[in-house]
Amino acid sequence: MAHALILAAGRGERMRPLTDKVPKPLLGVGGRALIEWQVERLVAGGFAELVVNHSHLGPMIEAALGDGRRFGATIRYSHEPRALETAGGVAQALAMLGEEPFAVVSADIHTEFDYATLAPRIASIARDPARHCAHFVLVDNPPFHPDGDMALADGLVQRDGRKLTYANIAVFHPAPFRTIALGTALKLFPWAYRLVDEGRVTGERYAGSWDNIGTPDQLASLDRRLSKPRR
Repeated sequence: MAHALILAAGRGERMRPLTDKVPKPLLGVGGRALIEWQVERLVAGGFAELVVNHSHLGPMIEAALGDGRRFGATIRYSHEPRALETAGGVAQALAMLGEEPFAVVSADIHTEFDYATLAPRIASIARDPARHCAHFVLVDNPPFHPDGDMALADGLVQRDGRKLTYANIAVFHPAPFRTIALGTALKLFPWAYRLVDEGRVTGERYAGSWDNIGTPDQLASLDRRLSKPRR
């Protein structure tokens, strides 16, 4: 079974006061918690071995998701007494993720991305991690991030060119994270740009439904869209 890490340790400062008593991943949209949408999508895409990292109000996330059986998954938890950011969170959870490539997704995005399409990327990274160690999913730049993050050229992620936005969806080989000392607080970027500069990161542009929930207004807008009856 493929492994995936759901990043759920952020404090959600811009979502306050909503996140003062409820962790951001448990905020509701369309009748369920944000993180539940991610769990269900990952399981549908073949990722049944899940790890969730958490910090702020983390026990509430464990109570809500349990051991994963009701989703058809196994869920384990990586608790961080203080949030270690994205790359630091991956490094902290590495022992639970095994030796094979794994997906990393954020708990606070909502998307219809088909996670099953990552299977060939996982296989490619597993075959030759020295040449190909990661795969990033990118989206068109949303209004709140007009300058984007990185570009694509011939299937490889580049630092220069027409910028797209990192979709908070990726596949990684575990090896690069083994250089990060446990307990280190470290963001994924710019740390991961060294892998891009080495030419070891492939990428794709996803043009489907994707929302990054950063403010109460964005949460309310997504909730309205998901709550509309389908015709």
